[in-house]
Amino acid sequence: MVRRMRQVWLLVATGVLTVGCASAPPGGSEVPVLAEVGTESMPLELDAVVASPLAMQSAPARGAGGLAPVAAPTVGTGAGWSEDLTAEERRISASVDERSAEAIAFLQRITDINSGTMNRPGVREVGRMFEAELAELGFETRWIEMPPEMGRAGHLFAEIDGGSGKRVLLIGHLDTVYESDSPFQRFEMLEDGQARGPGVADMKGGDVVILYALRALADAGVLENARIIVALLGDEEATGDPLTISRADLYDAARRSDAALGFEGGVGGLNSATVARRGFTGWTLDVTATRGHSSVIFSNKYGAGAIFEAARVLNRFYEDMRGEENLTFGAGLILGGTSVDYDAQHDRGEAFGKTNVIPQSVTVAGDLRALTFDQLESAKARMRTIVAESLPKATGTIRFRDSYPPMAPTEGNYALLQVLDGVSHDLGFGPIEAVDPGRRGAADISFAAQYTDALGGLGVVGSGAHTPSETVDLESIGVMTKRAALLVHRLAQEEAGGG
Repeated sequence: MVRRMRQVWLLVATGVLTVGCASAPPGGSEVPVLAEVGTESMPLELDAVVASPLAMQSAPARGAGGLAPVAAPTVGTGAGWSEDLTAEERRISASVDERSAEAIAFLQRITDINSGTMNRPGVREVGRMFEAELAELGFETRWIEMPPEMGRAGHLFAEIDGGSGKRVLLIGHLDTVYESDSPFQRFEMLEDGQARGPGVADMKGGDVVILYALRALADAGVLENARIIVALLGDEEATGDPLTISRADLYDAARRSDAALGFEGGVGGLNSATVARRGFTGWTLDVTATRGHSSVIFSNKYGAGAIFEAARVLNRFYEDMRGEENLTFGAGLILGGTSVDYDAQHDRGEAFGKTNVIPQSVTVAGDLRALTFDQLESAKARMRTIVAESLPKATGTIRFRDSYPPMAPTEGNYALLQVLDGVSHDLGFGPIEAVDPGRRGAADISFAAQYTDALGGLGVVGSGAHTPSETVDLESIGVMTKRAALLVHRLAQEEAGGG
């Protein structure tokens, strides 16, 4: 059956869309920085029509294992299949429905294994489970150990290389924010098609979408003709340092791929995807001043002290830099007094001071988020200038730690969104909108986006990520799996651009 071509107009203002891949990032980070995904609870309205799917907010130039059977929700084909679906695509979609209960049972099994980032045996065990499943599907798998001094378990990569179409990179992560001492450890079925558990939305649910999309392709007899790399990282929630080691294999996979798809959950609900997201850079401000008796503060000899100087800097950040689109900066920790002891590795510290002593030291730690490398470097330069304009008898220094790079919007990213939009329409699920990058946190898709076209937010719909109330809407697993499977299938039939 010949698929009807859908004409979609991308309205891109001159100078608004950043064209081409982003430039390479600056040097690696100094310390691991926590990333996050900000999921929101969104109702599943499968028959709803979302207006203007591609007139979106354009970014500016800146059952197994002995478990009891799990009842699966009924996931149909939305408002009805389009006649544009091929016979192969109908078999793919049917397979997702047939394996719905199996997918939820697998999600329960991996959720009940603690895989907090620092629990290396737990991360490795979840990796083994996916490794076995992917090997069964015909993938060549490899576990990549990280150096012991990094304190991270490693990553699972798997690859199948059939046919001559586009090579597609599928990105997930095995770790969660819930360490082995967390009281939140088990999967629990709830009412109304919901389930609660550590990592069900961020992002074990997304990993299940990857696996069962691949199973659907295998069931339909088309997986062997695809070129796919699966990258399941073991340290997304607290990246191993340096990035030149912890993300080396992801960079390599991205360079060899024609498209990268990220399966973190979407913040915009069921009918959304991510064409751009801001990066994450940590910063630390250190201020030193002249110590003395508080009775002589503001004198020519002693000045105002470290705390007033830090307050000046933070106020100037607020007054001079606040309000730029897609740029935010936060101050998350402050220590000040006569002496300061800051432990950046564990985000904690101690300070000593007295009310009758001019404070000598202040440390402030925060984050900086920007949509492009140019915007990021411009913000850094302004912050350095503000810090350099010190009050008398005080000096300040600011250090930056680049962790997650920006994922700038590109024409290639929007082209992937267009393909996904066509898939969603043909499945009867309605149009797809791009998520405002200001609503997104950092994720591993950003590393790949520097080298290839990228689309994120393709995981499950849930709420409460990084809290003991983390839930997943089980119906979204089937919807997102069908979309992912057909998206990969259609990309695999397009002519490869390289690699």
